Amino acid sequence: MTTSGVVSFAFGCPPAETLARVRATGAAAWVTVTEPAEAEAAVAAGADGLVVQGVEAGGHRGAFVDRPDRVDYGLLALLQLVGARVDVPLVATGGITTGRAVAAVLAAGAAAAQIGTAFMRCPEAGTSAPHRAALASDRPTGLTRAFSGRLARGIVNRLQAEHSPDAPIAYPEIHHVTAPLRAAARQAGDGEVINLWAGEAHALATELPAAAVVAALMDEARAALAAAQGRLG
Repeated sequence: MTTSGVVSFAFGCPPAETLARVRATGAAAWVTVTEPAEAEAAVAAGADGLVVQGVEAGGHRGAFVDRPDRVDYGLLALLQLVGARVDVPLVATGGITTGRAVAAVLAAGAAAAQIGTAFMRCPEAGTSAPHRAALASDRPTGLTRAFSGRLARGIVNRLQAEHSPDAPIAYPEIHHVTAPLRAAARQAGDGEVINLWAGEAHALATELPAAAVVAALMDEARAALAAAQGRLG
């Protein structure tokens, strides 16, 4: 299918009429999903492709509804489950920071990989200094609603550790409450109060220019797929 671009949705699936209007422009309509039931609903509504987001992903979960009893799937398991239920292109995202991970999701059935954290240390990125420093460390990540009121993955700092247990599902209200605190902390270079969004494999991100990161990912993915073929005999 030849398209003039992509319109990608997260935090829910638009109604079929909206997706039809997107397709009428010549663009493809993609919807982010985090569980098999969401994938089926999105395809039923007319999505041309799905961004399959594993729990390893940094930043906000793209779930249709943020609820306390939800089950979060790792990316490889989710690709298999979604691929068994729907027949549209799948774009894998979540914890993909190396070419080996790109090769893994392609082998698992993805048509492409969507990558975020791997580019956050690039000189072109607008990442703040304390965020860059945290990305370069091996500090753990965790899921939290403390910054925005919606579940998201970030590198654990003081605010996240202290307030995650009591943070309510209240997006965007919590976002508006914490925004002035985060802005002041970012200006002061205080990494213990800002949201340090990052995927689980953030420590593998490099400071190379974005073009060099893309080239390295491609080269490593090709090498990984060739090596895997060799191991299969």
